[in-house]
Amino acid sequence: MQTITDTNLQEVLTSSKVALIDFWAVWCGPCRMLSPIVDEIAEEYAGKITVAKCNVDDAEDVAAQFGIRSIPTLLFFKDGVLADKTVGAVPKAEIVDKINALLG
Repeated sequence: MQTITDTNLQEVLTSSKVALIDFWAVWCGPCRMLSPIVDEIAEEYAGKITVAKCNVDDAEDVAAQFGIRSIPTLLFFKDGVLADKTVGAVPKAEIVDKINALLG
């Protein structure tokens, strides 16, 4: 799993794979609830999608670029274009459904 910084964002977005970016912060309770789910998804979809995490406190420019106002926020990209998103601690099934829809 990658950690998104202000400098490596384009690497994730230009990937030919579907990408999931988890915007989170250490102090965020719901983020801590969602984190193990994102980790599971990263393992289950290894090689099929790119999963990355972006600490909004460490990469404020990236969070601002995507208008992240609430965390946790998951952004789903296909071919470098924002294709879907979720805000808040959502069930794993909802995340998996969005990924599978993008994978076709």
